[in-house]
Amino acid sequence: MAKEDAKAKAAKAAKMVKKGVKGKLLKKRFSPVFHRPKTLKKSREPKYPRVSVAPMQKLDQFQILKFPLTTESAMKKIEDNNTLVFIVDSRSTKKQIKDAVKRMYDIQTEKINTLIRPDGAKKAYVRLTADYDALDVANKIGII
Repeated sequence: MAKEDAKAKAAKAAKMVKKGVKGKLLKKRFSPVFHRPKTLKKSREPKYPRVSVAPMQKLDQFQILKFPLTTESAMKKIEDNNTLVFIVDSRSTKKQIKDAVKRMYDIQTEKINTLIRPDGAKKAYVRLTADYDALDVANKIGII
């Protein structure tokens, strides 16, 4: 039995010699720079929220329009130029002001001019379209 094992072993060795042992071939590298392979990246699963306070609410129409101005010059604008004057949030844009006026009072605006007053408040001149009368809207709002 030992002879048979030895013969089998010798035959196997002879076969390997004829066939040749390739072993592990090295991959050819054509770049001198090594780029680390991309590995598994797991998504974050935090155990607790990193921010304890919820972020501030986005501007809605009630935050954008603070109050209408009722000064003499504002009244003159209402009568002569079909324009309402509001104090608005300083972060709001003209488009946001336009949408807020539309949602609050159901009126179409032609254009909006804004300026920032010396005290830091933003003032918006809301010019209404020809189909709406600024005096009627002012009465409805309660300015006059």
